[in-house]
Amino acid sequence: PPVHSHNDWIGPPDKHSNLRPIIFYVPPEESPLERRLREARQEAQACNQRFWARHNCAFRQEKEDFIYSRLKAKGLEMRDETGQKATLNAEEMADFYKDFLSKNFKKHMQYNRDWYKRNFTITFLMGQVALARALRWLRWKKKNVEH
Repeated sequence: PPVHSHNDWIGPPDKHSNLRPIIFYVPPEESPLERRLREARQEAQACNQRFWARHNCAFRQEKEDFIYSRLKAKGLEMRDETGQKATLNAEEMADFYKDFLSKNFKKHMQYNRDWYKRNFTITFLMGQVALARALRWLRWKKKNVEH
């Protein structure tokens, strides 16, 4: 981001996680509380990035393996006679999706629990920052009215 920017910058989706990375703006006079909030947001982003990159990689690999094994069982190759990638029908793929979700249920539940904890912390810190900023503004306004 340009030096004069005062906003977070959001990039294009990551090719592994499909999440859009964020470069967080750091104000020159960031308070310790504001820093804690920014760092909590950065850590949440990093955890989401790691989880979804691993999850999507495993999904793609297991999907390829599933398609290969089903095609092989039918006596077919990965590519048809025209060179196009062979596919399975929706019902066959539904079997894969159901199995994949069932197999990864506990991982998803743990991810959701962690996600909610992180977001609760971030929301709590956002409330504290908003309150601190409001009090700072009121003190500034009171000081300027007195002068």
